[in-house]
Parts: sequence; C-alpha cells; structure tokens
Amino acid sequence: MQEQKEMVVFLEKLGTYNPNTNPATVNLDVDGAVKWLQNGAQPTDTAKTILSYKGAMLKNHLVGGVRKGALTEEQAEEKFQAWLEEKAGKVASKEENVAKEKSEAKAKALEAEKAVNEARVAAAVEEVAPEVVEEEVAEEAAPEAVEEATPEIVAEEAAPEVVEEAAPEVVEEAAPEVVAEETTPEEATEEKKEESAE
Repeated sequence: MQEQKEMVVFLEKLGTYNPNTNPATVNLDVDGAVKWLQNGAQPTDTAKTILSYKGAMLKNHLVGGVRKGALTEEQAEEKFQAWLEEKAGKVASKEENVAKEKSEAKAKALEAEKAVNEARVAAAVEEVAPEVVEEEVAEEAAPEAVEEATPEIVAEEAAPEVVEEAAPEVVEEAAPEVVAEETTPEEATEEKKEESAE
C-alpha cells in the first residue's frame, strides 16, 4: 500500500518569511493581507507580529478609520507612507549596524589570529635560538680544537722527513709512533741493522 502524501492547500499565498537572515526577510502582499483581515481573518500571534512588522495591521486600522469617516483615504495613505519610510529607515540602520558588527568581529578575529601567529613565531624563535647558540659555541670551539690537533698533524706530516734527515736517536725521541706506522718493512730491517751496528 502506498502512503498518501498530505497536500498543503492554501486559499491565497500572501507572502514568505525567512528568519535566517538578519534582519528577517519578510515578503508580504499588504493589500491582500488587509483584505483578509477586513473579511474577518484572525491571525495567530506570530502571524500578527509579521503583519505588524510589514504594516498590514496599521493599514487595516487606517482602512477601518476611513470606513468610519475619521480619515480620508488620502490622509490614511499619507500616514501609511510616512510609517513605511520610518520603518525602512529603521531597517536600514539595523542592517548597517549588523554589517558594522560583522566587520568589527572580523577585525577582532583577524587581530586575534595575528596575535596567535606572532606567539607561534616567537615560540619557534625561542626553540631555534638554543640550537643556534649551540652551533655558534661549536663553531667557536672548533678553531681551538683545530689548533690543538694541528701539532699532532704537523708532527705526523713532518715525521718522514725527520726520519730521513735526523740521526737515529732524534727519530726515536721525536716520533716513535710515526716511524713505526709509516716505515715499510724494508726500511724497518735497515733501521734494525743500523741499530745493531751501533
């Protein structure tokens, strides 16, 4: 069995209401609403508020005054137009205030975001700063280490020449490790022969 869909039937569509905008968007056929009010329609409280917002309730009141002879139609229309202009001014000022509040909120959010970004940059600089200091200390210590290591390197580089030119006693005193490391087996046997000959 198929479910029957309920159809919404209305006699006349007088307008629409959108509460999701600020201020709420109301489209209303004011003359049609006044006609229904004149025929005895009783709006709910919400509908009455919407009709008052758009001036339908005022216009209904003014039409009642015209019917009773308290006002002429021209006077009623002038009062209604004056009310519409005043209402349009209020709505425009509210829209301006809402736009101003949005721009201020956006500016505050931007400032807050800038502050957060600056804090992040400062934190990153603080984290990087100790590493840079350690690198600078290492760079400053490196020349001292090179200076300390240089005599050994110079001794190792100069040792073969010293071995060839110097007397055997000087070689033993100057660099015994270097001689042992850098001499070939043939040179070692020659040196042993020279030592034993002495």
